[in-house]
Formats: sequence, C-alpha cells, structure tokens
Amino acid sequence: MASLSDLIHHFQSGGLSHDEFLASVDLALDSDPTSPTQLATMLSEENTRFPLPPGVYEELMRRIAFRVATRFEPGNQETRVLAGAGESAAPSAEPGDPTIIGTLSAKGVGDTLNSRFVLQECLGVGGMGTVYKALDLRKQEASDRNPYIAIKVLNLQFSGHPKSLIALQREARKAQTLAHRNIVTVYDFDRDGPVVYLTMEYLSGKSLNRILRAPEFAGMPYAQALPIITGMGRALAYAHERGFVHCDFKPANVFLTDSGEVKVIDFGIARVFQQPAGDTDPTVFDPGTLGAMTPAYASLEMFEHREPDPRDDIYGLACVTYELLTGRHPYDRLSANQARGKGLRPIRPKNLSRGQWKALCHALSFDRATRTQTVTRFLEALGAEPRRSAPLAPIAGGMLAAVLLAGGLAYYLWRPGATPAGRVEVPAPAAPRAGPTMAGEVPTPAAKPAPAPAPEPVLSAQAVAPVLAGLPCSLLAASVQDHALQVRGYVPERFGIARLRDALGAIPGVKTLSLDAQLVGEDKCDIIKLLAPYWSGTRPGGAAASIHARSPGAQFTEGTPLVVDITTPAHESYVYVDYYVVDGKVAHLVPSRRIKGNQAPAGYSATIGDGGDWVISKPFGTEWIVLLSTPAPLFDGPRPEFESRQDYLQALDKQLARIAAKYGQERISADLVQISTRAR
Repeated sequence: MASLSDLIHHFQSGGLSHDEFLASVDLALDSDPTSPTQLATMLSEENTRFPLPPGVYEELMRRIAFRVATRFEPGNQETRVLAGAGESAAPSAEPGDPTIIGTLSAKGVGDTLNSRFVLQECLGVGGMGTVYKALDLRKQEASDRNPYIAIKVLNLQFSGHPKSLIALQREARKAQTLAHRNIVTVYDFDRDGPVVYLTMEYLSGKSLNRILRAPEFAGMPYAQALPIITGMGRALAYAHERGFVHCDFKPANVFLTDSGEVKVIDFGIARVFQQPAGDTDPTVFDPGTLGAMTPAYASLEMFEHREPDPRDDIYGLACVTYELLTGRHPYDRLSANQARGKGLRPIRPKNLSRGQWKALCHALSFDRATRTQTVTRFLEALGAEPRRSAPLAPIAGGMLAAVLLAGGLAYYLWRPGATPAGRVEVPAPAAPRAGPTMAGEVPTPAAKPAPAPAPEPVLSAQAVAPVLAGLPCSLLAASVQDHALQVRGYVPERFGIARLRDALGAIPGVKTLSLDAQLVGEDKCDIIKLLAPYWSGTRPGGAAASIHARSPGAQFTEGTPLVVDITTPAHESYVYVDYYVVDGKVAHLVPSRRIKGNQAPAGYSATIGDGGDWVISKPFGTEWIVLLSTPAPLFDGPRPEFESRQDYLQALDKQLARIAAKYGQERISADLVQISTRAR
C-alpha cells in the first residue's frame, strides 16, 4: 500500500484523478501506522513545497482529523481516552441526538467560526481536538499588526461528549489562571452551533515532539537540552503551586518558538488537586472523568485512576527529559505498568554525572512514594536550577577600593604556597640519621617541622555584602553555597560587568561565580534609590512581588503590544504597575482608565496588556516597567495617565515612607523589568 506522501506525489504528477486520489487516501490512512499528528505535519510540509489544488489540502486535513477522533494506535503520542474512567468516552449515537456531530459539520481549513475566525492552517492534531492558525477578522479590521491567533476545535469524540462545552470552559478558565511565560496564553472559549473551540496566542515554531521524532535525532548535549528542561519544569512547577496537574504532559504538548521560548500547551485535562481560593464549584466537572492520557508518559497511578498528584507530571517530565538527552524513551515507549511488569530499567545516559543520573532515576520511579516530590527538587538535583538559599540583604559597607584591597590581600595570604615577591624559598634540611653518633661528632639538631598549610578560606555572605553595598546606583542580590557565589541584578554602566566580575572573583573563598546582571544608565539612579529598600531580589520568595516581560529578551518593536506577567506576594495587596518612558514621563498601567481595580489576593498572578491595551511607539530606548505591591492604597485617587517622573517619584517616596512606618518596610515589595524598544 502506497504511503500518503507517495499518493500526493502520484496525484500531483497526474497519475490519479481527484476521486481516485481521495479513495486511495482513505485506504492509506486506514493502514498507515503513522500518528495523525505526524501525518498532519507531513501534509503541511508537502503542501508548502508543492501546493495542492484548492480544496484538496483542506479535505485531507479533515480526513486526518476524523481519523484521530475514531482511532487510537497504541504507543503513539495521541492522548488516549479510556472507556470506563468515569462516564463513557464516546456515547453511542441515536437518531436525532443533538450531542452527536456528524463529519459533515466538522470544521477545517477554509471555514469561518462565528463569522470572525478564518481557519487558515492546521497546526496539529491531538486527542482533544485540532489546532489551527486563524485570522481574526476583527483584528484585521482594526489594522492590528498581528491579526493571527490559534484556535483549538474540539474533535468529534470530545464534541460528542455531553460535557464537552464544560470541559472547554474549564480549560479556558484554568489556562487564564496559569499566566506564565512558559505556558501558552489562552484568551477565551466559544461555540459556533455544535462546534466548540478555544482561542489562544499564536506561536511560530515547532513542537518538541517533531524534534524528538526526527529520524536523525539521537539526543542533545546536556547544555543544549538544559534550557528546554528548565522551561518545561518552570511551567509545571508554576501550575503545581496553584493546585493544577497537567495530567497529559508529553513532547507533543511542549512547543519551541522561533525565538527560543519554551511553551507548555494543552492544560485541557488538567485536574485540580488543591481547591483554589475562591473556587466554589470544583466538583461540577472534572475533566478526569474523560480518562484522557498518553500511555507512554502516564504514571502508574494514572492507570489506577488514583487522585491526580504533581508527581504524575514529574514522571512525564522525566520521560521527556530522558528522550531529550538520549533520543530514546526510557522504557521503549511502553506504558508504566507494562515496563514494570517486564522489569525494565533505563540505561544511564553518557552525558549525565552520577548525581544527575540519580536525580533522573528518582523522577522515573514507578512508585509515587519514591518519586521526586516536586519539580523544583528535580530541576535542582539535575542541575537545571540553582539550589535555593536565603537571599542576601544589602549591608552597608566601606568604599569599594578598600574592600577590593582587603579582599585581594586576604586571598594572597590564604593562597597555599604563596610567598612575598623577591623571597626565595629554601628547602627544609633533611631529617638526621637515626641511631648513635660517632665519638666527638656533634649531633645534628632536628629540623623544625614544616608549617601546616594555611586553611582554605571560607566563602561567606559577610564577605560579599560590602562589595555589593559599595556600588552606587545598583540593585544586586547574592546567594552563597559552599564556594559558589551567585549574583544577579542591575549594575551601573560606569562600573561595568567585567569590573564587577573581577571584584566578586577576588572575594576570599570564591571558586565558582555565576553573574546575571544588566547594565543601567545614570538616568535610572533616582528610581533605584527609591526602590532599593523594597526590591524583591533581596526578599524571600513568598514575600516578594515579581514582574516579567512577555517578549523574548524583553525586546519590543514599534507597533507590538506591551505585555507583562506579574505575581503578588503571599498576602493581600494593592498593585501598581508603572511604565518609565525614556522621555522622562511615567505612564500608569495599573490602576488606569483601562484597568481600574488594583486590589489583589495573596499570591495572585495576572497578565497585563494581553488585550492590546498598550502598544509600543516613539520614543525608543532602554525603559523600565516597575511593579509595586503595598498593604494599603498608595494614593487617595487616580493619578493622571501620564506625568513627569520627577513629580511621581517625589509623591511616591512620601507615600512609601508613610506606609512603611505604619505597616513595616517588609510589607512593601517592588520588582522591575528593563525593556528595550526600537522602531520597526
């Protein structure tokens, strides 16, 4: 039987008529073991190289989408729906049953949803539905520079489920809660007649599954795989902290964008393992009743229909990590129960140390009780994340020159074998012979024992603090572990990163230095001076607010929306987000005319600007977006939309001092992100 690719080439060369081609395609799809996702990818690539006649490409995509809705191939990456897990996976069709959608009503490329979204390209086919690139006609009418979104249309199997609309609504709700740079942004859900769908951000790139399944792929070097592992882990850790388990983590649900970002997609069957605060109806619908999972990446407990647990995702993450490093599934793509039944054990990858291999083995454990407890621990043990230690608060110190001199002298004195310049070391005399001396011989005095080598200097936070405190116009935080020093933050341009590296490297006891610092201009010193006492870099995680830019590398181009993610401290607070423009003005993003409410619950996460509220325009340069979290309102009323930085900082300084005196300085948290804007 010819493959789909062969049939396409035969059809394009004139060897098959239109009807013969479609009939042959149906036969090929029935016998082809290739997964629907791979078929859709192959078809898209073939159509890019050799475009098919109008309508033919769309028809083929429809037939592939129908195939995944009616067939499951063991061992592939498609999400499997287990009958008997809760309600029946696919209710039987009755004449006139409105919940059953026939193939003629399925949506595909070329169709329009709700007279607004034009489906233009199939991006992938999964267990719950098909994802398309879509043109948003409303955005196009508004001359939006990026009028494209991604739409997931539920496939026939899930659309026919009596609670499919509830499932999609819950997915949208959960995904909107999970606002993280490594999780795809979900906008909303809707329906067009019997067709239900989800809208989300459009990503340009490719799935991790496509990389792992490439014929030549045999594993990545550890250093190359590390950013992907870290991105996946951070996404899952973030979701777990908010009470959600993905429940279907696999390479097909990891997307690598063209800009190098890692995005975890499809929290569609994620189930709550902790009731979120304020959620009064967590049991109305549990997507777990659909019993959906991917066998090769599902934990043993998922086959046993046990309550969801973060360690289920850790098992899947460990399987994907192993594949990244080796090019092979740790258990030859067998399910956890099959692998345990056969007594399979994964082979140690050559590019992992003994400690890293031990960490990966713990995460791959069949037994939840012995599996790694949290994603953070897994990343730390694997070396993808630094082990957490208490951040160092700034301590006032002496002048930098004095610190460097003392540090350099101490290092010189402690260094084993060091001698003053110009001094020649004379070897110690040999020890005298044992036994009696001859008559008249004067005994040789015993040689003095060589002095013990000086002890190795111990790296301490007290030694680091004066170096950091001696830098004006800087925000720097350090953590110390054994002889490793990590420093991050902002350093003035006039001092420079190289000079800071030399200063830190001269501190006694430093063997390993990790420096993550950005340069800041002198024009930012007034902001730094104001924020320094409250900066989140020197606060424990639960007490700190954080802000991150959505754009890769915090680079923004003219006409693109300004989008940031924020997280508030572990207590109720009032949130203020301000944009310090390069021209000396301050734009107030939150609160503002667009976003009036600014009171947030404990540990709240949100995305600001994803609705296109603010767009980058002139002037361009290096700018700051600052997040402030306070226990009480800063001002009695709204500020003007724009005001001079000098006026705002004066008012802010006064109000922060007032709140700090009443509630305590530790109840105020500040964070910032430095962005770069440029013309298109």
